[in-house]
Amino acid sequence: MDEKVVLDLNQIRAVRVLGRGAMASVFLVSAAPGSRLPTLFALKVFDKQSAVKPHALRRARWELSLLSRLSAAPGDHHHPFLPSLLGSVETPDLLAWAIPFCPGGDLHALRRSLSPSNEEAFSADAIRFYLSEIVTALGHLHSMRVAYRDLKPENVLLRSSGHIMLADFDLSRHLPARSTTHSSLPPPLPSDNHSHAPRRKLTRVFSFGAADDQIKKGRSARVSPASRRRTSSSSISKSREGSGGDDERSFSFVGTEEYVAPEVVRGEGHGFAVDWWALGILAYEMAYGQTPFRGRNRKETLRNILTLPPMFPGRRRTDLTDLIERLVVKDPERRLGFSGGEEEVKAHPFFDGVKWELLPEVARPPFLALVIDEEEEVERQNCNDVRDYLKELRQRERLVPPSRSSESLEGF
Repeated sequence: MDEKVVLDLNQIRAVRVLGRGAMASVFLVSAAPGSRLPTLFALKVFDKQSAVKPHALRRARWELSLLSRLSAAPGDHHHPFLPSLLGSVETPDLLAWAIPFCPGGDLHALRRSLSPSNEEAFSADAIRFYLSEIVTALGHLHSMRVAYRDLKPENVLLRSSGHIMLADFDLSRHLPARSTTHSSLPPPLPSDNHSHAPRRKLTRVFSFGAADDQIKKGRSARVSPASRRRTSSSSISKSREGSGGDDERSFSFVGTEEYVAPEVVRGEGHGFAVDWWALGILAYEMAYGQTPFRGRNRKETLRNILTLPPMFPGRRRTDLTDLIERLVVKDPERRLGFSGGEEEVKAHPFFDGVKWELLPEVARPPFLALVIDEEEEVERQNCNDVRDYLKELRQRERLVPPSRSSESLEGF
């Protein structure tokens, strides 16, 4: 984005609610005729009046700043699988920013539409296509020293072209290299241990008999899909070896329950390798219709993450099963992608034949979104002022929930 675009809330109308997540509501909105904005775009709105978490506004500002950085690349250098910032606005009541609308929904909704019974839905070729684009998006974020930390099908959106766009960056974190910790860096997510915010106490839920085999749990604080819970807590970064180089580690307990990496559960500090773990969980869910370690409750799920190997239906070994096994290695230093990052993952035999540099232009998406008549979409909806729509959500708690909810926990 070459210049900052300040949105005029009087010139945009809310068409409908796309979803309401842990931190904000997302609206499909239309721009006034003659606007520099697309006819339809997504507007993510952080409601200051409804915020219940003390650090929610800071996380919203972080996501906005990261989107601004992602959009700062000149010309055609913006990454094709990451969102661009179309504009933003802040008032005493809200902070909002605009990103492209993805009419294809997300990978989770696509899988459910293809296989409602939670069985296999994607072919190996389709999985290869989506994973390839996700790998390049994660690699770009890591090159910016940003750990994504919330990869899941719900956050992989599908553009009208069929290509992906990662979304929802409020749990991402800047992890500088130790050698550059005190140098001039892009604005990171501010540390959660501010002087005005007391450190939260750690709460032990259960132990497997060793001091470092603890799973920590706190009170429920936020909701975004009930079968899948998203967790977040206070964090600090400490310099330690082994997070893909001499990088700082984060000690946050963040992510989505079924996708969280063992090192996060153990509280031993984590780096970029958590994203490669999550890629393995995503690949497994796309292949088999469920995540590999999900238990009957949160405690059992986290126990399974720490103790069980992934179980593969059938006996046939494939490049895909090998990829998944190497991505969901419990020890992050032995995990695929830890040492060589994006290039190490790309070199796995499952991706043989992928023309990485030509993905946006040449790769043929396995599914395309339905073409939307933008003018008809606006005309058939009751368009409202975004602020009025937000008030209505507050009063009636009317929302379009994601297919699976997630929780963010405090108290760690």
